[in-house]
Amino acid sequence: MDLSAIRLPVAEDTKAVDALIVQRLQSDVVLINQIGHYIVRSGGKRLRPLSVLLAARACGYQGTQHINLAAVIEFIHTSTLLHDDVVDGSALRRSQETANIVWGNEAAVLVGDFLYSRSFEMMVETGSMRVMEVLAHATNRIAEGEVLQLLNTKDPDTDEHRYMEVIDRKTATLFEAGTRLGAVLAQSPAAVETAMADYGRNLGIAFQLIDDALDYSSSNAELGKNVGDDLDEGKPTLPVLRAMAVGSAPQRQLLRDAIEHGGRERIDDVIAAIASTDAITYTAQLACDYARRAKEALAALPPSDATAALAGMADFSVSRDH
Repeated sequence: MDLSAIRLPVAEDTKAVDALIVQRLQSDVVLINQIGHYIVRSGGKRLRPLSVLLAARACGYQGTQHINLAAVIEFIHTSTLLHDDVVDGSALRRSQETANIVWGNEAAVLVGDFLYSRSFEMMVETGSMRVMEVLAHATNRIAEGEVLQLLNTKDPDTDEHRYMEVIDRKTATLFEAGTRLGAVLAQSPAAVETAMADYGRNLGIAFQLIDDALDYSSSNAELGKNVGDDLDEGKPTLPVLRAMAVGSAPQRQLLRDAIEHGGRERIDDVIAAIASTDAITYTAQLACDYARRAKEALAALPPSDATAALAGMADFSVSRDH
């Protein structure tokens, strides 16, 4: 199932989310409008808001609050991207210059803050303490994940457990919150809410694992960013950690040096070292395991086009090439 087929059951909902995002980006501060629209209109798969829409419909929700919450999830995500790019010094995202390169770090951080605070305004509009509880907890965990990632940066002794803890908090948490909210809006039983949260968490982990594998197995054009960006920033992701675990002594030393010192000077040697091991296959297989767990969680839902699309999203997350 490709993305167009996955979106089909919520096609009208998706249009409503896109319109709401444009509407709620508005500010009388011109720079906020410029940067906000630059980021939101730069492309991207919009899987996070899509997962909210599909989860709500799969749980039988018939209202419109899922439109608002899908936009909230996208604003939170966009805010984290703006902040991430400043922290990482990234220059390219989605095949275009990052906002911090175009407007500077200060503007990027402050507009990220605007999007973050706007998302909380929109949360309050739901009038649901449970919704605010879920999202407040999620944003806190995302921040923890960012700090954990910072602690791992340029540390070649980072292990797989520490890496998985980062992606669980930093990436999977927002997917988990979004799909859980679909069940919350539908006032689903606790078991269904838990199942939807499990689906989102496993989907998010699978998605990030494939992102990290693609960082060493795709081209700049396919990725929309520079190959090896993570290593350039000293981030030890799973393909590198696996190659260090099973590679030769010279390969281990090469990868340790690359993590410790960053830089892209020996990226071709690094990619060759990773390719000579099972690191990409190992990472992809683990991603498939998490995608399978995501689909298993859907057994708590009745069959529907939306439920089938959620299963398709899990498959798409591990079969994509960018």
